[in-house]
Amino acid sequence: MSNTNDIVVGLDIGTTKICAIVGRKNEYGKIDILGMGKAESEGVSRGVVINIQQTVNAIKEAVDIASKKSNVDIKLVNVGIAGQHIKSQQHSGVIVRSFSEDEITTLDLDRLRDDMQKLVMQPGEEIIHVIAQEYTVDSETGIKHPIGMAGVRLQGNFHVITGQVTAAKNIYRCVNKAGLEVSDLILEPIASSDSVLTDEEKEAGVALVDIGGGTTDIAIFHDGIIRHTAVIPLGGNIITDDIKEGCAVMKKQAELLKVKFGCALADETKDNEIISIPGLKGRDAKEISVKNLSHIIQARMEEIFEHVYYEIKASNYEKKLIGGIVVTGGGAQLKHISQLIEFVTSLNARVGYPNEHLSGKGMTEEVKSPMYATGIGLVMRGFTELESKASKNDNKETIQQPKQKTGSWFTDFMKKGKSWMEDETAADDFSN
Repeated sequence: MSNTNDIVVGLDIGTTKICAIVGRKNEYGKIDILGMGKAESEGVSRGVVINIQQTVNAIKEAVDIASKKSNVDIKLVNVGIAGQHIKSQQHSGVIVRSFSEDEITTLDLDRLRDDMQKLVMQPGEEIIHVIAQEYTVDSETGIKHPIGMAGVRLQGNFHVITGQVTAAKNIYRCVNKAGLEVSDLILEPIASSDSVLTDEEKEAGVALVDIGGGTTDIAIFHDGIIRHTAVIPLGGNIITDDIKEGCAVMKKQAELLKVKFGCALADETKDNEIISIPGLKGRDAKEISVKNLSHIIQARMEEIFEHVYYEIKASNYEKKLIGGIVVTGGGAQLKHISQLIEFVTSLNARVGYPNEHLSGKGMTEEVKSPMYATGIGLVMRGFTELESKASKNDNKETIQQPKQKTGSWFTDFMKKGKSWMEDETAADDFSN
């Protein structure tokens, strides 16, 4: 089995599929896909686990396939979370520093972030992510990177994402029962944005729309910062249900019709194009018009994007999205979806493929579809977290020693030595 120190595994627990992707970063910063495993997801509905055992079985199946293909013994995974229970809100926090001439350090930013973790939530809710937006040092506002600056009053604005405790616990329970450990729980639209958006788009202003099987996830960026997140409880599965009812076919046939012949704009289809579906035992084949099929799909896609447009307007960033909308996820594979989005929202649109950060080696061809955007994003998030931890460890080792002073405080500090510095509480006191 391969050395797993430089390998990250993303586990996308979706409504239609559970997917495990094993990745390793090469010397150029690109990701080699070492292995990918996929299993049908029957225990998840609209992003939320509803059957523990079915979900555990699917996780095991997907991870086993990925493990065999990559020759990696998988134990630690980055897991995505979604669902209608996800909410986002803005909060700010302030700390007052004792020594204005001392540089602001990562310890100060960590203290601000930790204060956000203490916010009082609604019963049954917990904080999933605390994302820094911008800082104010004394009277200077709009600072993105305050480390190294001097100041007494440090204020931070944060984007706080919350979710139901039970939903998160059920995900942990499923992963643990499958014999794995959760390295990090990551909001799925944030993961998807890492894999399909460019830094330029995030700077200019862009809305990421990830159409999954059970939910449609939204993440809005501006000035390189995430500004708004939302989850709409409509996805690809509801389109399949509409086709099943509208065309009077079996669910599996409806899914195949959507995937093979689905089009988001009925006007782009031919009037006389007919699909023949085998009938049930002893019955004649059923003929379905591609035009009618497209009308069914278009009606539901318009509804989904009206919800998306509502969220964009609610964020107050509608006029600032120079990058328009980037659509990804399984639902983004419908023909002419970009044109439909532009028709409904009047914003320019493109389909986001998660292949920009891939090296081209390994199983790249298998995972460059929009349906794997979340899985690849979870792998990328894992590497970002590893690099962040490594950077913090380097910073701890290079903390500048204070100028020599006389008196009992400094003598006591020197006697306690390195172990004193490693104590978190003491380190906070020192930074004050």
